[in-house]
Amino acid sequence: MKVKYATIAVADMEESVRFYSQILGLEIASRHHPRPGLNITLLKGEGDAMVELIEDRETPRKPGLFSVGMEVEDIEAKVEELESRGARITLRPTPITVGTIALLEDPNGAQVALIQHR
Repeated sequence: MKVKYATIAVADMEESVRFYSQILGLEIASRHHPRPGLNITLLKGEGDAMVELIEDRETPRKPGLFSVGMEVEDIEAKVEELESRGARITLRPTPITVGTIALLEDPNGAQVALIQHR
């Protein structure tokens, strides 16, 4: 698995985008609006990993680190493998705008996202 995203829940998307782009110098890679009230911005610096900002006005999350995203080749096989090792899967593979996502929890309750891009 390749670390692909550090996902941060934000209270104000535009203020956060200004910080990460104008102050830290990251470039906006893409913006997504999967449903009303849910805004996602991906920012890229050097290397392959990105910062993903999520603002959810319908289901607000506590601001801060939300999850770590891992890119996988075959999400169904990876979920099956991790489950067999004792991983607690909290979301089965589900289609999203960029491919398919599944979620699991680490022993501390931190969320790990598995993502298979199209």
